[in-house]
Amino acid sequence: MRTPARRTRIRAAGAAVSAALLLGLAATPAAHAGTADETGKTDQARPTETLGKLAKKSGRYFGAAVDNPELADTAYADLLGREFNATTPGNGMKWYATEPQRGVFDFTAGDEIVDFARANGLKVRGHTLLWHSQLPDWLTSGTWTADELRSILKNHITNEVKHYKGKVFAWDVANEIMNEDGTYRENIFYKTIGPGYVADALRWAHAADPKVKLYLNDYNVEAIGPKSDAYYQLIKQLRADRVPIDGFGMQAHLALQYGFPDRMPQNVRRFADLGVDVAITELDIRMILPADAAKLAEQADWYRQVTEACLAVRRCVGITVWGYSDAHSWIPAVFPGEGAALPWDENLHHKPAYAAIRAALQQAH
Repeated sequence: MRTPARRTRIRAAGAAVSAALLLGLAATPAAHAGTADETGKTDQARPTETLGKLAKKSGRYFGAAVDNPELADTAYADLLGREFNATTPGNGMKWYATEPQRGVFDFTAGDEIVDFARANGLKVRGHTLLWHSQLPDWLTSGTWTADELRSILKNHITNEVKHYKGKVFAWDVANEIMNEDGTYRENIFYKTIGPGYVADALRWAHAADPKVKLYLNDYNVEAIGPKSDAYYQLIKQLRADRVPIDGFGMQAHLALQYGFPDRMPQNVRRFADLGVDVAITELDIRMILPADAAKLAEQADWYRQVTEACLAVRRCVGITVWGYSDAHSWIPAVFPGEGAALPWDENLHHKPAYAAIRAALQQAH
């Protein structure tokens, strides 16, 4: 199993992640995507069926997150539109971007990605309505009563969900609300309102768009353990209370040095057995640099295992990689000395991981 204490650095470094994603990285030269062998070399032959098309054959999607600056990298954006059938805005729909002043909404960044997705036949996962990080200063610096904060939260969720009604198929409503030991994270909402804010957020989102799928989303929940157990019990209780909850998102920011998640296939299945969808929402698999053939082969095997864990459960509806090329990965900025986390390299060449994902998707038919 992974080491939870080290893995929590993923979101503890939220400010650094934000900076890396907002600034973007340098655009890479255009390159044809080829098929990789076990050495990581590419033959430059373009497959006739994309990952998105292969996933669709089994009734699923295979998507990639994107941040607005990355759309300026033409080769990168073109490949995103061609290879995938879903996308998630990395930052453009978060609270700091969409409500920079109280009651003043700005959907410019999110709209740009939605427009790109529509033009390229991609569907969109909304991310995220409620998170402890990347909140606007006016919200975090204020002193609010429980009633005031509930009103602010309801207004934010209602306005954003209504704006994107019919434009996104799912929302990460509440993101990263649990600690590693399965207790609630003491964010501004929990401390001011109490644990009921989660059910409230789901109800308000459903009222604003009754057709959109509503998710809870977190990292370090791919294995069976205290954190995923807490979500299992929470979702079970929410369903018993008839609170609208449609899915559970497993981010899957994994790292070779911590081992593959314990009993991931069984964990995916037990959430599906609750009667909710499961999605792999932010997949990347980092390693300690430099990369070599052995690490890339292990990484490829992990990508295969994650893909197969999803494909084995009908209610696992899709997989999203958090970006898809090392050229725009958030990992190096947050984990110095680590990286090479994605199925394409900095030059948009396939790595062995791509072939492993592709093979797993093909075998599902």
